[in-house]
Amino acid sequence: MLKRLISSAAAVALAACASLAMTTPAAAAPPAAEVFANRPAVTSLQLSPDGKHIAGIVSPDGKQTFVAVWQTSNPNQPPKLTPSGKGQELWFLDFVKNDRLIVGVQQLVDYSFQGSRTRTHFIRPLLMSLDGSDVKPLLPRTNSRSEQVEFAEALSPPGLVDTLPNDPRYILVQDSGPSGRDIYKVDVYTGTASRQALGSGKFGEEQVDLQGEVRARQELSYQDGRAYIAQWIRNPANNRWEEHFRWFAKDREPMSIVGFTPDPNIAYLATNRGRDKTAIYEYSIKDRKILEPVFEHKLFDAEDVILSQAAGDRGRVLGFAYNAETTKTFWVDEKLAAADRAIRQGLGVKTRPVQWTDPGAGQTATFNVADGFDTRIIGWSDDLSKILAIKEGPRQPPEYYLLADGKLTLLGKSRQDVDPGSLGDTTLVQYKARDGLVIPAFLTTPPASAGQGPHPAIIVPHGGPWSRDEMGWDVTGWTQYFASRGYVVLQPQFRGSLGWGQKIWRAGDAEWGQKMQDDLDDGAKWLIEQRLAAPNRIAVHGYSYGGYAAYAAAVRPNGLYQCTIAGAGVAEPANFQRSTYDNPLLREFQSPTIKGLSAMKEVSKIEIPLFIYHGDRDQIVPYKETVDMVGKLKGAGRNYKLVELPDMGHTYNTWSPDNAKVVLTTVENWLKNDCGPGGL
Repeated sequence: MLKRLISSAAAVALAACASLAMTTPAAAAPPAAEVFANRPAVTSLQLSPDGKHIAGIVSPDGKQTFVAVWQTSNPNQPPKLTPSGKGQELWFLDFVKNDRLIVGVQQLVDYSFQGSRTRTHFIRPLLMSLDGSDVKPLLPRTNSRSEQVEFAEALSPPGLVDTLPNDPRYILVQDSGPSGRDIYKVDVYTGTASRQALGSGKFGEEQVDLQGEVRARQELSYQDGRAYIAQWIRNPANNRWEEHFRWFAKDREPMSIVGFTPDPNIAYLATNRGRDKTAIYEYSIKDRKILEPVFEHKLFDAEDVILSQAAGDRGRVLGFAYNAETTKTFWVDEKLAAADRAIRQGLGVKTRPVQWTDPGAGQTATFNVADGFDTRIIGWSDDLSKILAIKEGPRQPPEYYLLADGKLTLLGKSRQDVDPGSLGDTTLVQYKARDGLVIPAFLTTPPASAGQGPHPAIIVPHGGPWSRDEMGWDVTGWTQYFASRGYVVLQPQFRGSLGWGQKIWRAGDAEWGQKMQDDLDDGAKWLIEQRLAAPNRIAVHGYSYGGYAAYAAAVRPNGLYQCTIAGAGVAEPANFQRSTYDNPLLREFQSPTIKGLSAMKEVSKIEIPLFIYHGDRDQIVPYKETVDMVGKLKGAGRNYKLVELPDMGHTYNTWSPDNAKVVLTTVENWLKNDCGPGGL
């Protein structure tokens, strides 16, 4: 399936490794849709544990993808390329050993069973040698399987549990198909597998300790009719499984083990129990007791503990990740902290202060955010002699660098054709909703060549809704593509968003189309007050839950918007609620929060034009949702336009470059020509 590519393609890929210098014209032309829609020239770079190789995914033509492998001893030499097979795309990779990769290959699948047809995408995980000559499935399968079993396995591929850094040949893999959740030790060179632990329908979320032994797992069960998650840990003294603590779904205060320490009786635990922001604690297995926090941030959620994976050093704390304007790292290791400072200084990172009011506690503070772009460490060799870093920001497509022997080397630029001078400026802002809740938001203003404003504006609510935006490069182009064309773009982190603390998350409960929608409207009014947006030139463009918000904006009689754009939108919240109710955990954890306005039942109230787009392979918000909504709109005689996108799923990795281009250009044309009288 995978074979080596001829050297001429390697020369094309090397063009991604261009000079650091860039000339910015005085009034740069807006980038074409292809600049955002095509596959990045280079992405997903990883560094081998021994520091001798770098692997990544490249696309010389923006369409076909290849595995690329560089030697760190000569990073300027063209990488060795291995193409994906026909009809396949590479979507992730990482090192499992110094000379072996795990690679995720995505393709389309059509399946019919008992009169029902499913059209979707699936990703097959593979083990691959660095030169592409040896490719195996992550977990071997028997040949005597029915078509139905093969399809179920394709939709639930096996997953990597642990790379077993202390073992030169083996990794741990968990099956997740219909045959069970057994854990296997897989030889990465022969592909053979031996079962290490039996799976169970009762337990999941298995984790291993620093010796590669399965030490933690979770159980979904019930107490007095209430669903809970119990954390089980294997006792290091007697090897028995024991329940340690449980949290109830309705309370929405998860507790989970996020790592083990060299001391077999101490683990790391993350929870938001009894507090607005998640913190990371030490947990005593012997005493069954949560100890003091090892990392907490007064303004933001802690996310993870970063541990060394080096043989002989495994488990040493290197740093902690937390959610600020983007995911950031507090480095504990002195070498990594020094490397982080050197990279930031070498690449010219600048910062600007942000005055912040914590939505949870109401306390005020000032902190610095990167101005234009930032850098972060994304990989390191076991001995920390080589560091892999990324440079990116709202107006800076990702670039990858290697730090070795005190020298920074550019490895590749993801999008060479982007001129930062043509893009807008993004800042982290806050505004108050009508009930006083402080709402974070990302504001992107047009380049200076667009003039002072007020400008036409687009409100872009994120999906989820239990999700959030970050202050980084927007792969969809929904911010910068339109900012470069003179639009102000606001991304409100409305109530119900995750990653900003419990108060703002819980404030969205059962407020679909109500207070959650008020937050969007109040953001539009804030833009008008700031003289950034023209009051009669505002639209809403949302996808998934954001698509629901676009429908709701069209229904509500606020007079703020000239049109709305709904991508793969939930038109009837009850449909989404039913899907969560079928899950025994989500039935109490999320389902009660999904209540509010039904756009499908209120189409008669829509008075503004509505643009709808949806992929025909969407398995998350089924295309039928849009078909039903369009039927209601047509029956009510409302002004709408529908674009069906072939072979497109829900998540962005299932969009082809052509799909992404069509979304950008058709939305642009709609805004220009059909959004309200005379266009936006």
